[in-house]
Amino acid sequence: MPNDTILVVDDEYNIIELARMYLEQDGFAVIAAEDGQAALDRIFADVPDLVVLDLMLPKIDGWDVCKRVRARSDVPIIMLTARDEDIDKIVGLELGADDYMTKPFNPRELVARVKAILRRTSPAPRSNGDQPVRIGDLVIDPPRHEARVGETVLNLRAKEFDLLRALAEHQGLVLSRDQLLDIVWGFDFPGQTRTVDVHVAHLRARLEAAGSAVTIETVWAVGYKLII
Repeated sequence: MPNDTILVVDDEYNIIELARMYLEQDGFAVIAAEDGQAALDRIFADVPDLVVLDLMLPKIDGWDVCKRVRARSDVPIIMLTARDEDIDKIVGLELGADDYMTKPFNPRELVARVKAILRRTSPAPRSNGDQPVRIGDLVIDPPRHEARVGETVLNLRAKEFDLLRALAEHQGLVLSRDQLLDIVWGFDFPGQTRTVDVHVAHLRARLEAAGSAVTIETVWAVGYKLII
């Protein structure tokens, strides 16, 4: 949240300065990089709280930057793309981006999305009411931000954990993609329900790899539910 450091990566100076102006007005510290190699250097040296990452970069493109970062870090990433094409967005999400925006973007919306993602990824304070959720062999422990199948800890990114928790807390009930976007992403994200589909696919793969009896069922034209 305010005072957090945001790394803005773009080869267009005016984009960096526009984002900087609006983010700094809301109390964020902003650092910048203008190519993919510089972005990697800053991410691992300065450890920002969130990265706004353009796809089309000199030296190393945004997809490769995201892939390399995800091999070592869970820092939230918002991808920027100049093309309003689903394939760019889907590939970005599959590589581990938390969100994406299409250029030209509204800088106020960028700030709103940065805040929403940081709220969702910030560790929640431990409370007596935040008890583990148990479904079959699956245990979801919110205070530890950890999910386990038996003794196996699932390697989940922040959004994947939040999505699994939302489904578990509504076990057996169907949640639409729009409901999941609202619960997990915490802001209006109209028309981009493919985001949910990609994260569900990742969750299914992790549950299956751990040998869990729990699975996520698709209810055609409605949404998803967690079942045993």
